Amino acid sequence: MSKSSKIGVVVIGRNEGERLLRCLASIPDWIKHVVYVDSGSTDESCASALATGATVHELDLSKPFTAARARNEGLETLLSDAALDYVQFIDGDCEFRDGWIEAAVTFLQDHPEVAVACGRRRERYPERSVFNRLCDWEWDTPVGKAQACGGDAMMRVDALQQVGGYNPSLIAGEEPELCVRFRAKGWSIWRLNHEMTWHDVAMTRLGQWWKRNRRAGYAYAEGADMHGAPPERHGVREVRRALLWTMFPIAVILISLLFNPLLLLALLVFPAQVMRLTKRDQRTGREAFERACFLTFAKWPEAHGIIEYKLRKLFGRRRQIIEYK
Repeated sequence: MSKSSKIGVVVIGRNEGERLLRCLASIPDWIKHVVYVDSGSTDESCASALATGATVHELDLSKPFTAARARNEGLETLLSDAALDYVQFIDGDCEFRDGWIEAAVTFLQDHPEVAVACGRRRERYPERSVFNRLCDWEWDTPVGKAQACGGDAMMRVDALQQVGGYNPSLIAGEEPELCVRFRAKGWSIWRLNHEMTWHDVAMTRLGQWWKRNRRAGYAYAEGADMHGAPPERHGVREVRRALLWTMFPIAVILISLLFNPLLLLALLVFPAQVMRLTKRDQRTGREAFERACFLTFAKWPEAHGIIEYKLRKLFGRRRQIIEYK
């Protein structure tokens, strides 16, 4: 990694407590440009960030809050203080793994066509709940050229500026939408075979899992509206799949009531899908079955989010953040 490279870090969060302290402590000492963007914390988050030497930017909460807006304003604050080549975004409930920033910057320096480098994000406590494990599995994406990144990623500043940064109006799915615009400008996104961050999702209840997948469905629907046309077809497959798997059992039940109860046997497609996904999974035993069950039934909360987006758009209602913590 060239020592002449100018690198900044943007941390976003709200009421993260000890997790924020661990996040800030994991930033290498040699990085001098760090901004913490706070979205209305009522704990000591801002004071804790100031104590580490970070610049604190508190969002104006009279405007609708989104993580996308927080990242944009964090970058603006960084650039008001220094000219930077790269910016690393990280959520306040995450911590850097040793060597990640150096590896990411070296890769971007060696590959000038790449706008974003991301690595392996891991859940810190997968043993605490099935929902934590589901997140850890979700983040284990293929190494190499990718379609999108997550909230933790190293980005080239000039590429971000070229596409206008994140879309601040999006309440979810802002990273994949940004990556669509990167690709439209000829940039690429890469997932490196390197440990990037620990994440503490702290998801222990079914209701949290439902909200998280509901938010994903909302993002699929909005993404399809924005970039659903060819060649991207962004979000289209996910929307269709969620609605199909949700509407199918409703249709089967109604038709069986009208014509023949034996038609209810068609609902066996659900356990069949669970078995198919279990068999296809590289994991074995309980973990594979567990993941297959939740992947199959995640289509219900996803459809909830899709329908919510459509209704809000139809009636012109204000978007509201869907939080699961």
